[in-house]
Amino acid sequence: MDAVSLRVLEYLTEVEEAAEDVLTTKQQIVGLDTKRNKNREALNALKNEMSKTEKVKVCFGNIFIKFPNLKTREMIQKDQEQLDKEINDLRKGLKAKVNHLNEIQGKPELRGYNLSPLSSDELKAINGLLKR
Repeated sequence: MDAVSLRVLEYLTEVEEAAEDVLTTKQQIVGLDTKRNKNREALNALKNEMSKTEKVKVCFGNIFIKFPNLKTREMIQKDQEQLDKEINDLRKGLKAKVNHLNEIQGKPELRGYNLSPLSSDELKAINGLLKR
């Protein structure tokens, strides 16, 4: 192969690897979000359909174990917090990966892509200003 063909092949390989990395991260986010939604459903079921003193069966791998309702809710809430953290970390990393992919392809950087939501304090301050 001549030098031009090798350069094109290297370019296409680099773009393909970057795109695959972006897609893998997106799939991880979808998987974690699905788990987070199932946990949310479980928390609502524990909260609304079960008495607080009743023991519930929790699946760990291929074993079911009876746990107190409150302890189970605490475990699921901790899992929710961990999932939220992982999803946010993946989303932050995804922005950098998409920017890298666009840079490789020669596309302009996405505008407004690095925005972050207002915090609750900032939102309260804006609402306070608007009510005047």
